[in-house]
Amino acid sequence: MRDDFRPGRAAVVGAAESDLGTVGAGYSALDLMAQGVGRALDDCGLTLRDVDGIFCATTQSRLAGLALAEYLNLPEAYIDSTSTGGSSFMGHLVRAEAAIAAGLCEVAVVAYGSTQRSLGRKNTSSTEWNPYESPFRPFLPTTAYALAAARHMYEFGTTREALAEVAVAARQWALLNPQAWEKSPLTVEEVLASRMVSYPLTIRDCCLVSDGGGAIVLTTPARARSLSRPAVYLLGSGHCTTHQTISNMPDLVNTGARISGAMAYAQAGLTSSDVDVVGVYDAFTINTILFLEDLGFCAKGEGGDFVSDGRIAPGGSLPVNTNGGGLSYCHPGMYGIFLLIEAIRQLRGECGARQVQGAEVAVAHGNGGVLSSQYTVLLGGASTI
Repeated sequence: MRDDFRPGRAAVVGAAESDLGTVGAGYSALDLMAQGVGRALDDCGLTLRDVDGIFCATTQSRLAGLALAEYLNLPEAYIDSTSTGGSSFMGHLVRAEAAIAAGLCEVAVVAYGSTQRSLGRKNTSSTEWNPYESPFRPFLPTTAYALAAARHMYEFGTTREALAEVAVAARQWALLNPQAWEKSPLTVEEVLASRMVSYPLTIRDCCLVSDGGGAIVLTTPARARSLSRPAVYLLGSGHCTTHQTISNMPDLVNTGARISGAMAYAQAGLTSSDVDVVGVYDAFTINTILFLEDLGFCAKGEGGDFVSDGRIAPGGSLPVNTNGGGLSYCHPGMYGIFLLIEAIRQLRGECGARQVQGAEVAVAHGNGGVLSSQYTVLLGGASTI
């Protein structure tokens, strides 16, 4: 945890997606990154000429920072392309804020892009040989998350119906989001009856496979005051890496989110009860249950009951994944940037039918690898700093 951190040293001023869904073989991951950057700059009234910091990651470029700097023709930009999977962009946000505070750059973009639907997952990410797992031919990452789901069911009596409730809630939020991929209602019965992928997870327990990207923009508080959008601020953050491969995860039902969340709350001087809107990385339905437990919204083992009866759906007591999540909105491989975009929009009051009224504090929790890298950030509007 950074002892020198204080909220308000940098401001998030822009956020936007690239094209989503199926963009076609004519587009590259860098095209979608650049498209997201351009739209996020338009969102706040800045231009590419203002940018002097680039933070990005993608599986489709070995040297993503260099590639995007070349694409955008920004040879002198400060670059960070650290990759921790889907949690990368929470880390990029934190380091961009620190870089601006240190004077290393003044306008930073955090960007992602992927064409995994158009090109196929096998062509957009590499598979590493693992002597403890590969001989058993797991269907990764689904098999890894299925292990966590099965263990949670065994230890706590969590039901497949409870997992299905997560998918149904995500779909209900997606129906309020014009940008969401899924446009049809979904029931618990339909989730249970859908094709089994890796027990206990059916196809509806699994995230979408889509193309897409997006970006956010940060700058100094002084410059933010001259821009068109309300500024959003980083209130606190925390990160924890427990393993890389699922066979080395210390405990399948306790993730590093317990540590990253505690760090973020402590840094912000807040608790889970102060959070108005929640975004957690829902690549699979079990993720939402695990992260709600580990981030303190319910006790360990109670996540299945907690997500039932519409509690996390529109009209429920805790708004979770209000854009429809990776389960129903989009999921182009690494989902973390979209959690940030939605949190920013909620705090700016821009979400229309899915807007959480009076939202002042949001949590965006990123997950990388197979429950491997956990990164929690708390964001707030001007009234919170």
